[in-house]
Amino acid sequence: MAAAQNIVILTGAGVSGESGISTFRDAGGLWETHHFEDLASPEGFHRDPALVHRFYNLRRAQLHSVAPNAAHLALAEWESAWAGRGNFLLVTQNVDDLHERAGSKSLLHMHGELRKLRCAACGTVTPHLADASVDMRCTACGQTGYMRPDIVWFGEMPFHMEEIFTALDKADIFIAIGTSGVVYPAADFVQQARANGRHHRLLHQKDFARPGAHGGILYRAFFHLGDFRRDADDDPMAAPATPTRSTRSPPALPRSAP
Repeated sequence: MAAAQNIVILTGAGVSGESGISTFRDAGGLWETHHFEDLASPEGFHRDPALVHRFYNLRRAQLHSVAPNAAHLALAEWESAWAGRGNFLLVTQNVDDLHERAGSKSLLHMHGELRKLRCAACGTVTPHLADASVDMRCTACGQTGYMRPDIVWFGEMPFHMEEIFTALDKADIFIAIGTSGVVYPAADFVQQARANGRHHRLLHQKDFARPGAHGGILYRAFFHLGDFRRDADDDPMAAPATPTRSTRSPPALPRSAP
């Protein structure tokens, strides 16, 4: 795959989980103490907007106590090194800002962002770092009571879908990491990459037995990218038996911020 130019990478909750952010579907996740219909649906917000705001205020506050991990840093470095070679797009299912804080630039949040609010009346999206409340006023339309988290809830369409599928159509390589890849629309991403004959790989928590392994696998993928071959779909992340481009060791993993 030495001629690969365009790459799309999808990240899921497993990547943020290594920074200590609670995930939804794992044991001990947030959904074990709340009904998702009450917290992550337009109907739930209509019934009890104060409850929804309290829930997302807690999630937003958690961002102050976490930092990007090795996987976030590896992806930012990968993007920087890819400049001039082709298109690099990072798509994340995560609603935190750890990719941005690690330095990623070409990034799409398909499920929205915790540190933004959206007015349900006029659609205006604004950055918001502090707690939100029912009595907040929209700075664009002036209405009160319509400010909601800029999060894609159950029953709503994920953001940036047209842009994502266009990038997948042109991608030479597709990698999904930290996600099961079985829930729509991530499952469609994998299927589209496969149907287009693209080089693809799905990596998630079960592939790794130790914390921080996502960052390590990404650094090895980057280092050996020039040795990828279309007939190596069984394990494109493994180092080739006989390196053809370089014999130096992969770069050391950066130490995550405390």
